[in-house]
Amino acid sequence: MDSAELSLLNGLKAGDETAFEQLFHRYYPALCVYAKRLLGEEGQAKEVVQESFVRLYERRQDVTPVTSLKSYLYRTVHNACLNHLKQVKLHQGHHLLLQRQVPSAEEGDALELLELQEQIWQVVQRLPEQCRKIFQMSRFEQVKNPQIAQQLGLSVRTVETQISKALKILRRELADYLPLLLMAAGTLP
Repeated sequence: MDSAELSLLNGLKAGDETAFEQLFHRYYPALCVYAKRLLGEEGQAKEVVQESFVRLYERRQDVTPVTSLKSYLYRTVHNACLNHLKQVKLHQGHHLLLQRQVPSAEEGDALELLELQEQIWQVVQRLPEQCRKIFQMSRFEQVKNPQIAQQLGLSVRTVETQISKALKILRRELADYLPLLLMAAGTLP
């Protein structure tokens, strides 16, 4: 690590906003180009890089680059892009799953269905981390409970409990949308 990077790192860890701004202006443009290559869209790339810098500032005390601050930032943005792509894939899987489960919806119901899908997605994203991960693996990735338990190092009973907890939260949070869901599924006139 060169002396300029070391100075910026020390300033960052000390909470010096000027050091953080210098770091941001020094690496932000190149990191955006890198993220755009990974994500394919400039807006998403800028958002991911900005979020990476926010997390960097929030966790500045724990930053310990092995070789250089630059490589640390690139690795951070790379991982953030992969996480973003994974979330996009899960979101798309979620929409496809709902479309398969509610195939009888008419064209006029499409907007209402999209709203319902978005509400479900938002509720799922607010679930506690472990509960959300287990629920997504079960419902969106179609992983069986014993496999989830094995992959996460949990008991099958814990997996079942977390799925039950997620479903209870979904039922509570989406109670206002029940008539729409029933209508879309063709069970109401």
